[in-house]
Amino acid sequence: INIYICGMKLIADSGSTKTSWRIIRSTRRIIPLETSGINPFFRTSENIVEELRKELLPYSKEIKEVHFYGAGIINQKKAATITNALQQIYGEIFIEAHSDVLGAARSVGKNQAGIICILGTGSNACYYDGNEIVDGIPPLGFIFGDEGSGAVMGKNLLGDYFKRIMPAGLRAKFQSRFGIVKEEVLEKIYGKERPNRFLAGFTLFLSENYGDNYCREFVRKNLSAFVLRNIKSLEKPSCLPVHFVGTVAFVFQDLLKEVLEEEGFKVGNIIKEPIDGLVAYHQINT
Repeated sequence: INIYICGMKLIADSGSTKTSWRIIRSTRRIIPLETSGINPFFRTSENIVEELRKELLPYSKEIKEVHFYGAGIINQKKAATITNALQQIYGEIFIEAHSDVLGAARSVGKNQAGIICILGTGSNACYYDGNEIVDGIPPLGFIFGDEGSGAVMGKNLLGDYFKRIMPAGLRAKFQSRFGIVKEEVLEKIYGKERPNRFLAGFTLFLSENYGDNYCREFVRKNLSAFVLRNIKSLEKPSCLPVHFVGTVAFVFQDLLKEVLEEEGFKVGNIIKEPIDGLVAYHQINT
């Protein structure tokens, strides 16, 4: 049975910063939409419903099934936060919510075994056998983990700025670029919603000043920490390709490839966003 006979599918890939949606109407008609990030650690079902009724529902009223992949979906309770919100919007249709890691695996790994990594606002790593995630390292968030992520790079960059480890010339550029006020930064991190998203915004400075030795070595150090504390900790077969999804991986892929090759890993695919691969996956897998 052709999947489109059963009605429209809605595919979502959500990080902490943004959610990419694709409405599949036919093999030749796929409608892209975008809303803010939907991480169940930072959002309630009520909050999600309020936003999506305004920003998503007007364009997707005939949906028959939803496949949602997102950051923060680490267990059934967190998945329920998402599914409950979507059921309030679309009613009793088929809705599934999975981790962003499984989404990345299905997007970039398809049905082949590999090590699947996310390097975006947050970070993650798992061993995927081509069907399911066999082993994964808990990301733990930007306070305890998320090595190599935009949030952790932003946190470390701010630390270097305030503690005067960043070279003086770059500190002046950093101040000019962001208008840093210590009290405001601390309030946004400790007193506002989505501090990880705020922190990740500072990685722009690293890409804008990538030719500076400090910035390049800063990125290398953070990527090396990700490899050491995540990929190397996985229980996995040897010689598997290591695939990456996420803006950080995509922007800094030259250094990422260097670090991986130095550690003896086989570099696989590196893509910015998994959503198109997820659409392809769900067009084939009904």
